[in-house]
Amino acid sequence: MLALSLCSSSGAWHSGSPDGPAGWPGSCLSDDTWVLLVFAKEDSQSDAFWWACDRAGFRCNIARTPESAVECFLDKHHEIIVIDGRHSRYFEPEAICRMIRATKHSENTVILAVVPQKLPDQEEPSVLPLLCAGFSRRFVENSSVSACYNELIQIEHGEVRCQFKLRACNSVFTALEHCQEAVEITSEDHIIQYVNPAFERMMGYHRGELIGKELTELPKSDKNRADLLDTINTCIKKGKEWQGIYFARKKSGDNIQQQVKILPVIGQGGKIRHFVAIKRANTDNNNQVFKINKEDRCSVDHTQSECHSLRHRDRRKDSIDARSVGSRGSDAPSLQNRRYSSVARIHSMTIEAPITKVINIINAAQESSPVTVAEALDRVLEILRTTELYSPQLASKEDDPHTSDLVGGLMSDGLRRLSGNEYVFSKNMSQSQLAIPVTLKDVPPSIAEMLNDEERWEFNILDLEAATHKRPLTYLGLKIFTSFGVCDFLNCSEATLRSWLQLMEANYHSSNSYHNSTHAADVLHATAYFLRKERVKSSLDQLDEVAALIAATVHDVDHPGRTNSFLCNAGSELAILYNDTAVLESHHAALAFQLTIHDSKSNIFKNIDRNQFRTLRQAIIDMVLATEMTRHFEHVSKFVNSINKPMAAIEETSMS
Repeated sequence: MLALSLCSSSGAWHSGSPDGPAGWPGSCLSDDTWVLLVFAKEDSQSDAFWWACDRAGFRCNIARTPESAVECFLDKHHEIIVIDGRHSRYFEPEAICRMIRATKHSENTVILAVVPQKLPDQEEPSVLPLLCAGFSRRFVENSSVSACYNELIQIEHGEVRCQFKLRACNSVFTALEHCQEAVEITSEDHIIQYVNPAFERMMGYHRGELIGKELTELPKSDKNRADLLDTINTCIKKGKEWQGIYFARKKSGDNIQQQVKILPVIGQGGKIRHFVAIKRANTDNNNQVFKINKEDRCSVDHTQSECHSLRHRDRRKDSIDARSVGSRGSDAPSLQNRRYSSVARIHSMTIEAPITKVINIINAAQESSPVTVAEALDRVLEILRTTELYSPQLASKEDDPHTSDLVGGLMSDGLRRLSGNEYVFSKNMSQSQLAIPVTLKDVPPSIAEMLNDEERWEFNILDLEAATHKRPLTYLGLKIFTSFGVCDFLNCSEATLRSWLQLMEANYHSSNSYHNSTHAADVLHATAYFLRKERVKSSLDQLDEVAALIAATVHDVDHPGRTNSFLCNAGSELAILYNDTAVLESHHAALAFQLTIHDSKSNIFKNIDRNQFRTLRQAIIDMVLATEMTRHFEHVSKFVNSINKPMAAIEETSMS
């Protein structure tokens, strides 16, 4: 029902909630819309608006004097104000409107003037004086409740809702005022309409010097190529985003290199109404290597891997962590300084993969190419950015779809990654994708000599990586699995084990600087080292040992080189698939079994009974999921307790 407040001339409020007329339909409009009625005396017109508010479900206040009207508005911030303008002997409606407009919160309020009906022979009065006084619209005197109701709901559905959107714009502009990137908004005719403080700081201009000026009026840098502006305009006028490097001239006359993204904003009628330019100074001392793929690229989607991971050698056994540095006495400061300086040099390195270099060469060629050539090179870049560079594709299936499908099936033999967690398998995967593995007896002497030391903690996995041409997991896995009798336990042949090891190694990304097959081999070596210790060995049976060795082998298979947090924040397919919970660890475990059981030639579990397989599978999954760092200390504590407590009991028994 209607929430009514009467504001007296002294500002005192009296509230009530009288029942409205029976039989009126309920309103679907907002209960939070407030209406202020400013009428000096109660009459049929004020009653009509009062009942109309009740019918619409609006909350209503009534003020009798200018002072109480302003006081009431300052307290409630009404969305709609209705001022009686029929009788000037009580108060001046224009004066009340100006008083309300002079307050801070009135810019989003719709103010309605009630004007008297004109005589039949009287000319229609102009609304201009009312608009100049601050009124939004006028309402010709009509004491019909339905007429007042229609007027109010038209205002609510029109101007009031538009004003709500304008209020939200204040939040948007607050964000723009405080963001670190320079933002410039221009009209469709490239007239500057807004720049944020970051833009002022970057360019040296004050906002008042730029608003209302055309971009062509500002000084230009002579470092850009001659046709760059034409290229940008051609791109953005098509409604496409432009991103690239641009040289701008500051107010001081200095040139500044910027990373610029220009986005067209589509408005009424589907036409471009504004352009938003986001600019960032292109400095060389950033901690991140930021690469623009193409200066004049006209594409909405610019996602591309910006740089490959650093190829630095990670010696697990010989590395110096924070604890070892802190315990080395006088050597600590120098070692720590060397560590920090090395990290600083890493951040200053410019790292490019071969494909990135190719794309950059094409980008440079486009700068001096005609439009037709540049468009052709655009298509080349799109092809290069796909992951299926060497997968043959049939041009068309229209002539003979059955033949095309048959030929296509023959051409797509092997394992092909589609996305996130989807794979397409074919019949001869292990043979087409993988070279025939060597036997343990056929290992080259140099590698065999290295493997003789694999039981020592000082075993150098990086030397094995170099000697095996980045295939350490297969060779080391053969040696360790054989020494632990894994083939006997699983009742599988050595050939099946070799195929499985090579399959797992093939699904590690060699482009990853850390999470590659060398890392898996490193973890496998450490796992085997601890499994051979008597205190651990006495607590485990052979199933536990086999599960630990297999888990160490597969624990990072198909690692994309990104963290769980990155995948969750990016909304990747894997994160969605595993509900943002242990995303990578779940993927490693699931894919390892998916790959293993697909082909009999590499299925190391095919000969064990179902119950043993279920127990072994669960142990492997638990170990892989335990590699999630958020639960690291919990698992370590449980493991230490499981080892220490039984050993403490044994020691007490032996002493007694």
